[in-house]
Amino acid sequence: MAVRAVRGAVQLERDTAEHMDEQVSELLTAVIERNGLTGDDLISIWFTATPDLHSDFPAAAARKLGIVDVPLICAQELDIAGAMPRVVRLLAHIETELPKSEIAHVYLGAAATLRKDIAQ
Repeated sequence: MAVRAVRGAVQLERDTAEHMDEQVSELLTAVIERNGLTGDDLISIWFTATPDLHSDFPAAAARKLGIVDVPLICAQELDIAGAMPRVVRLLAHIETELPKSEIAHVYLGAAATLRKDIAQ
């Protein structure tokens, strides 16, 4: 079993706790499903949010999904002029048999433009 990292991102339409919960849950669920993961495969998840998001912690959505025994952390993205607004990103460390080339990185909606090279 190898330790791998999987990336993902989603752009929120508005900064509300309900919308963040919905969008981050969708992102995290897609990462889990597309990589054939279970909760036991998750080692840790790092969430970042752009400086214009203030309504809630992205990790709160993971806890609501039942991910309660996995270390989670939230941080703020760099405030770069011209960067896409209202984006939540994640970096999940996982245990998997998948080779690096088969990891499904998930960029939903407009966030797909952030990493056209790896978005699936």
